[in-house]
Amino acid sequence: MNEKNRPYSSQDVFCNLQKQHGLGKTAVVKAMDLLALEGKIKEKSYNKQKIYFADQSQFKDVDDVELKAMDAQISQLSADVQSITQSCRQLDAELKELNSALTTEEVMSEIKELKAECSGYRARVEKIKSATNHVTPEEREKVYTDRNVYVKEWKKRKRLASDMMDSILEGYPKSKKQFLEEVGVETDEDCKVVVPST
Repeated sequence: MNEKNRPYSSQDVFCNLQKQHGLGKTAVVKAMDLLALEGKIKEKSYNKQKIYFADQSQFKDVDDVELKAMDAQISQLSADVQSITQSCRQLDAELKELNSALTTEEVMSEIKELKAECSGYRARVEKIKSATNHVTPEEREKVYTDRNVYVKEWKKRKRLASDMMDSILEGYPKSKKQFLEEVGVETDEDCKVVVPST
C-alpha cells in the first residue's frame, strides 16, 4: 500500500494476495482491520464497504512546483511510450513483410527455373521459325471454307435422314430404337459425335 499509495478495498487486497499466497477472504479482512486498528494503515467506510489506504502523514508534502515537474515527466514518459509503441508496430510490420518474402536462395532457384523455361520457349520459337511447312493465309482460308461447306452438308443430310425416319416410323409398329437396330443405322449420338458449329 505504501509503495502504490492508492486506496484498496478488502476485495482488491484479497484478489492480489490470492494469486500470490492463496489467502482466504476472511483472513484478509481481519488482517486489514487489525492493521487499521494498529494505525499502520487508514480506513474509511463508504456505505457498507471499507476502503483502506496508506497513512498520508508518513509522506512528505509535495509543493506545486514538484507536482508540475511530475506532471511534465508523466507527459514526457507517455509521449515516449507512444513513440516506442509506434516504432514497435512499424518494426513488427516490417518483420512480417520480410518473413513472407523469398530468401536469396529461393529467389536464385526461381530465377534458374525461369531461365530454363525461357530457353525452352526460345527453342520452340526457333523451331517454328525454321520450319519450311508453314501454312499460307490463303491455304488456311481454304481449309476454313471447305470445313464450313462440309459441316453444312453434314447438317443437311442429317436433317433429311431424320425426316425420312420420322415418316417411316409413323406407320412402324415398333420403337425408333428397335427400327434403327433392325436397319443397322448408327446415329451421331451412338458414335458420341457432335455436329460442329459453322
